[in-house]
Amino acid sequence: MGNGALAANGHPSPGHGVNGQTSAIGITTHGSDWYWAVTAVMTVATFVFIGLSFTKPRTHRIFHYITAAITLVAAIAYFTMGSDLGQTPITVEFKRGNPRVSGTESNQDREIFYVRYIDWTITTPLLLLDLLLTAGLPWPTVLYTILLDEIMIVTGLVGALVQSSYKWGYFTFGCVAFLWVAFTVTVTARKHAAALGSDISKTYTICGVWTIFLWFLYPVAWGLCEGGNVISPDSEAVFYGVLDIMAKPVFGALLLWGHRNIDPARLGLHIRDYDDDPATTSATHSGPHGEKKDGFASNGASTTTATTDHV
Repeated sequence: MGNGALAANGHPSPGHGVNGQTSAIGITTHGSDWYWAVTAVMTVATFVFIGLSFTKPRTHRIFHYITAAITLVAAIAYFTMGSDLGQTPITVEFKRGNPRVSGTESNQDREIFYVRYIDWTITTPLLLLDLLLTAGLPWPTVLYTILLDEIMIVTGLVGALVQSSYKWGYFTFGCVAFLWVAFTVTVTARKHAAALGSDISKTYTICGVWTIFLWFLYPVAWGLCEGGNVISPDSEAVFYGVLDIMAKPVFGALLLWGHRNIDPARLGLHIRDYDDDPATTSATHSGPHGEKKDGFASNGASTTTATTDHV
């Protein structure tokens, strides 16, 4: 049986209909097939990451859970795009001669998958959380970096939905926010990771450089697809799909492999299970003079409240 997703969702040739509007520039069954393939990759990765979490005690599963959540959300987004849903027609700014992106004389609308940006709004902060917790960054820096990441994604979405040249203004805002994120990941966080030990530094450097390298390619994809209408929606599917596979399942595999012998407590993540003895946990995280440390501890990952007991 062939791929009937496009026809099943009311998108017969030559247009892709949404709310009474149609886009003449949209994916074909080839693009849909690719989206389904990426859905399968994300789904399998989710089960693998969750399965690997059971090889760790519950107090050591935080990175498994975050990483599995990333691929789970991505699987849902790619299921939606494979079904040719979660998109809306937007008139292109640049009319091209290539028949794959030219549309028709009366319709130069290109389908924009807004569900892709919903995916990124959820998953890119989780990716950063994976990285920045590995580096033991203070919470204020983590939260501010995630805020800038959200600005990057939202401005990309708004720009994709704008028909005029003003879309490039939003693109610029997003790129500036990304440069700040990239600086934090490659400079600030790397210094923190180096202070925590060579194994942590190596894991962080591999995953951090991998992520930022891939993220630099996303603006290129945006410029060729939603922004410039240079390549077809099928090619867009492949471009973004390959990037997402590299940035999510492959990233997750690298990160979890690096974390296999790293105790989260070394990163300042002191997580107590329900059956742990509070007195034992408290003693484990006490300072040299009897001071009790709550939350994130000596590596500077967060503020510490110290209480000195006087005898």
